[in-house]
Amino acid sequence: MKRKTLAAAVAALALAGLAGTTQAGAVPGTVSGDGGNRIGTLRVNGDAFVKEGGLSATWVKESGDVKQITLSGNRIGVVTGDGVAWVKEGGLSATWVKEATDVKQIALSGDRIGVLKDNGDAYVKEGGLSATWVKESDKVKELELSGNRIGVVTGDGVAWVKEGGLSASWVRESDNAIGIDLAGNRIGVLVGNGVAWVKEGGLSASWVREADDVIQLELSGNRIGILKDNGEAHVKEGGLSANWVHEYNQAIQIALSGNRIGVLKGDGDARVKEGGLSATWVLEADNVTELAFS
Repeated sequence: MKRKTLAAAVAALALAGLAGTTQAGAVPGTVSGDGGNRIGTLRVNGDAFVKEGGLSATWVKESGDVKQITLSGNRIGVVTGDGVAWVKEGGLSATWVKEATDVKQIALSGDRIGVLKDNGDAYVKEGGLSATWVKESDKVKELELSGNRIGVVTGDGVAWVKEGGLSASWVRESDNAIGIDLAGNRIGVLVGNGVAWVKEGGLSASWVREADDVIQLELSGNRIGILKDNGEAHVKEGGLSANWVHEYNQAIQIALSGNRIGVLKGDGDARVKEGGLSATWVLEADNVTELAFS
C-alpha cells in the first residue's frame, strides 16, 4: 500500500466509526497482487479473512488479532498485534509458520518473504518457509517485493531497488520518496508533494510523471492505480502514458491484481470488479479496514 499518509486513511475510518485499535500503528504494506484469484480482508475487530476463486466465493477466517495481511500466490502472510509475522502456504486452511518477531510490516512475492522490523531492519528470505533470513538494509520505513526485485524507502526518503539475488547491489531510484511499489519491470514512487512517478524497464529507466495530488499508488501487470486526495480512485491500462479511467469516489484504499480492481470506502465497504475498467462492482464485505489481493 503506497499511501501518502496512512494517518489520513485511519482518520477516515475513525470518522466512520470503523478504525480498530489494531490499525493505529499499522505500516503501509503490499495490497496489490500479480493476477491471483485470492482476496483478503482485515476486519474492524482484527479478524483476517481470505476467499479463493470467484468474487462470490466463501470467506474463510484465517486469524484474529491481525494488523496487516498480504497475499501472494498460495501464500498468506499476517502480522499479529504482538508483532509476530506468520505465513502459511497451500490451501486456505494450511498451518501457520512463525516467521519473525518484532515485525511491523510483512511482504510476499513468489518464494520470497520480507519483514520490516520495529528497529527499521529489513530482512528477506527465499525458498521454503523455514529458509534463512538475509539482512537487506537498515533504517527502512517501507519494504516491497516483486519477482527478483526488492525495493525499500529509507528514513531519509530515498527509494532504493535491487534486482537479482538477495545480496545484489542497491540502485538509488528517487529522493523525497514516501512510498514505493514494484510490479514486473515497473517501479513506482510517490514523492512528498503528492506526485506519482512510474518507470518501466531496467533500474535506470526514465521516470514518467503519472499524476498529482496522489495519496496511494498501486501497480499490477500493465495497470496503474492511484487514489487522489479527494477520494477519487483512477486506473489506467497499457502504456505509462495511457488515459486514466475514473473508477470510484469516496475511496480510502485501492488495490489491483490482474484484471481485478478493489476499493475500500470510508464506511468500511470493500468492493471489487473483475474484467475491463468499466466492469460492474461487487460488494465483497463490510466492516473492512484493509483489502489485499494475490
